[in-house]
Amino acid sequence: MNMKRFAIIDIGSNSIRLVITELDSQGRFKELHNVKKVARLSTHLNEADELTETGINRLIEILLSFKEMMNFHGVAQIATVGTQALRQAENQQAIVELISDMLGIDIRILSEYEEAYYGYLAVVNSTAIETGFTIDIGGGSTEVTYFENRELKYYHSFPFGAITLQSEFIKGEEASKDELESIKEYVLGQFRELPWLKDCKSQHVIGIGGSARNVSLVHQHQLEYPLGGLHQYEMSAEELQDTQALLSHLSLSERQSLDGLSKDRADIIVPAAIVITTFLEYTEADTFVMSRRGLRDGLLYEEMLRPMETDRFPIVVEESFHQLSHDYDINLIHVTYITTLASKLYHLFKDFCPVDLEESEALTLLKYSAKVLYIGEFINKEASSQNTFYLLTNMTVDGLSHKERLATACISSFKSKSALTRYTHPYKKLVTKKQLKSYEFLGSLMKLAYSLNKTGRHLICELGELKKDSSSYELTIYYKHDCSFEQEYAIKHKKHLERVINENIKLEFVPFEL
Repeated sequence: MNMKRFAIIDIGSNSIRLVITELDSQGRFKELHNVKKVARLSTHLNEADELTETGINRLIEILLSFKEMMNFHGVAQIATVGTQALRQAENQQAIVELISDMLGIDIRILSEYEEAYYGYLAVVNSTAIETGFTIDIGGGSTEVTYFENRELKYYHSFPFGAITLQSEFIKGEEASKDELESIKEYVLGQFRELPWLKDCKSQHVIGIGGSARNVSLVHQHQLEYPLGGLHQYEMSAEELQDTQALLSHLSLSERQSLDGLSKDRADIIVPAAIVITTFLEYTEADTFVMSRRGLRDGLLYEEMLRPMETDRFPIVVEESFHQLSHDYDINLIHVTYITTLASKLYHLFKDFCPVDLEESEALTLLKYSAKVLYIGEFINKEASSQNTFYLLTNMTVDGLSHKERLATACISSFKSKSALTRYTHPYKKLVTKKQLKSYEFLGSLMKLAYSLNKTGRHLICELGELKKDSSSYELTIYYKHDCSFEQEYAIKHKKHLERVINENIKLEFVPFEL
């Protein structure tokens, strides 16, 4: 299979980052290395808006270390981009030429539109959000966009970032109440200059970049949030406000030791948090969603999707499951077969569901769960159930919200009611008893469907009607060839469905005749 290693260098105002990704000819990708160094280039711009010799030397030093790393790992293609600090530098052309001559690295300085566009591209290719705002707070600028039905409608780059706000408004080590209020008033004034911010409506504001990431991590640590992964993590506007208040009231030394907050952002996180909370207030959005995907990912998606002559995946979550099928050697024919069986079982037993459950939601969760059913077998067949639950609650699945991912973990790992209770104990603040009951119902259907294809030979041809006799419900199952193993496992595991619907089930296996 044709493989190549693609590197992206992102020269930001605060930090410079290198990401090396392996791409194959089938559109699959795997991140190999992700490293960064803090440069604070925006602080090295002099009064004439020229990057000083100190700043240039720091840039060269970091890029040289990146080049050595890329050479070692056999990188075939490099995309190097600069954002606000280099965009603002009056001597940018001289810097670009110097880096090219010294290191053979060609820097592309992104326009304000390009920087905003790549952030938008990252979000629409890694979440299921159809309409929303994005906000990316850099060191020297803040990019916002509005997209509707996954189409970019508006963008803007504000001339302030976490570092510039810190230096312009906060004089000492700690910000006073008046200084914090001045930041908010200044930011509001900037927002008011964009009419479309008030005209556009969405419940979602998607945060991109290190400042948004740190605010979200602090909130997760405060909650002792049990679910792994930060991408697509959600906070209400009130929770965001509380987190900003916490950060504002802590001293610098206290912030430096705060769980979830990087020490290199402790001094600039407060103005960044004010920008985010003010943006939610101004746009009247209800929910802040963290995106771990940003500018660099937008560049990667552009590279991946170029051969297909598009810039967006048709359905994000389907692309995620495509990647997982490759990573965990999932049999897609088996997935399709199990999905069909589970869907048919749902339609037969849906009236017995112990809780109200929308049919569309149920079928969607069954479809998702079939795609990752017992993927823990990849690690160890003996502990496939608990490994499946662990994997799904500790990995990111682009296009699935945290709630959907937890639900999929419960259903696809279902072994028994007791196991489900044990697995979900650490998540009791995230899932209700009613939801658990619905996951037990769908999980028991999935386990029965899995039993009906135990040998992977697709022997079950059809499911008959569900009929009631004096003491049980009878389900006729039509099969071809010898399905004794399927029969044995299905009879053994139907008890889980019987328990949740509180009815006896009799399975009648009948040879299929054309």
